[in-house]
Amino acid sequence: MKQYVIDELRPGEYERIREYLDNTVGRAEMGSIYWIPVPEEILSGKQRGHKNCKPFYFIADLEEARISCELLVRTKNSIRCDCIAYATPAQREWLINYIDNIFATLKITT
Repeated sequence: MKQYVIDELRPGEYERIREYLDNTVGRAEMGSIYWIPVPEEILSGKQRGHKNCKPFYFIADLEEARISCELLVRTKNSIRCDCIAYATPAQREWLINYIDNIFATLKITT
């Protein structure tokens, strides 16, 4: 699986990131899994056309010492569909910027 990972979180950073994600995208599901909505404007043509599969998400797994984000755009509405795919360059850039902005907002240096 392709991922964007930030590891070696320091004590206290996990709680700050968790609180931020809880307040912005909702509480974690299945323990430490966050579903980060993908903005409509960066969906691929196929994803835009799959109205029954919307909304689309990136998954972030937040653990005590790291956050890892799958570079896979997925949906909660289907397990298998050809609209579920690795991130396009624009989607990958958006996700990396999204996570980096969380760290900047919280003044966490990596």
